[in-house]
This record gives sequence, C-alpha cells and structure tokens, in this order.
Amino acid sequence: MHDRMLSKNELKYIQSLCQKKQRQATGMFLAEGPKIVDELLNSHFDVTNVYATDDWQSPKLRDASILTRVSAFELEKISSLQTPQQVVAVARQYWPSAAPELDQKITLVLDGIQDPGNLGTIIRIADWFGITEIVCSLDTVDCYNPKVVQATMGSFLRVNIWYEDLTAFLAKQTMPVLGALLNGQSVYATKIDQPSLLIIGNESKGIREHLLPYINQPISIPGNGGA
Repeated sequence: MHDRMLSKNELKYIQSLCQKKQRQATGMFLAEGPKIVDELLNSHFDVTNVYATDDWQSPKLRDASILTRVSAFELEKISSLQTPQQVVAVARQYWPSAAPELDQKITLVLDGIQDPGNLGTIIRIADWFGITEIVCSLDTVDCYNPKVVQATMGSFLRVNIWYEDLTAFLAKQTMPVLGALLNGQSVYATKIDQPSLLIIGNESKGIREHLLPYINQPISIPGNGGA
C-alpha cells in the first residue's frame, strides 16, 4: 500500500482514461465505487491500480501493493463522477478471444446505441435475464466508457461484448433474427424455442434500414403507461 500525493503524470494518465482515444491506446479503463470495484477485484479482470480514501476497505483486495491511499480532494480530481465514491480502480480491458457462441436462447445485437447510460442499462438487464453475449455495431458507444461501466452496476463483468460490422455478422447467420420494431408482434405473444438473435436499434432512429432484411420476426414491447 502507498500513502502519498499523486504525481501530475499519474493524475493526467488517470484522467485521460475518460477519453475513448486513450482507452483504446492503453487498453485500460476506470471503474468507481465500492460495489463495482469489489466485484472487479473478485473477477477475472486484471486490476493494476486502486486509488482510495481511508474510509474504503475491502476483503477482495488481495494485493495491497496496487492500493494507493489518496485524499478526498485527489479522488475528486481523478473521478468521473459528480460525487466521488471512495475508490477508483484502473483495470485492463477484457475482450473475448473467441467468436460469439450464439448457443443461448437470446443473443443481443445492438445497432448504433449512442447513450452511455442506455448501453449500461442494457448490459445490466441482459445480466439480470442471464444473457451473457452482446454483439454491438462498430459505432455503438464504447462499453468501457466510465458512464457505461457505472450504469452496469458491475454487470459488464459477466457479459461478453463484441464490436462487429453488423451487415457482415448477420449475413453469416442461419438462426432466427428478431428485431425490436414498432409494428412487431408483442414480445409476450412471441414463442422463442431455439437460439435467436435480437436486434435493438438506435435510441432515436431505430434499426437501420439496411439491416431490416435480416429480420425474420419483428417484435415489440408494448407499454402499459402513458409515457
């Protein structure tokens, strides 16, 4: 454990991981808050540094040499949150080495999701329903964006994510492809009895037109409220 002031270079490096360009260049990312960092330390991810105030303690920290105690003022400087939460971790990004297996009941396919909070929520919901594989279009927001990581509440640790050219990816598939469309059959009336892909489109534009021919079962999620 280290108890010292962070150098200017350290501050600059940690802060730079809020930028996609630097995350891609270094292969690293940030995770914040006791819950997410505890789960991260207990996962297969390689955590290289932990920066925490004195009030953070965790039995999941097995290697004290990666811990640096910082002041609340310093934590505020390196945190991406408006209200920092005791601890910030730097970890190495994990990318699956093999192609998606596509053998589970549903594999999500995300087309152009742009909002970090939305992607994080989708990952969290997927984890809740036991969906462990998500294939994203190349222009979907980076899953290691700090806001995505935060919104997943740790679920990103249990869901494998790929970024693919969706046209090429879908062209190779022989399994059923469902698409979330306004004119689709209610998901409550849809029987899914074999492994399938489910395409979810962009927040404002929906599924792009050139992907529509790959969909053989449009579905919708009807709401009961007035929103």
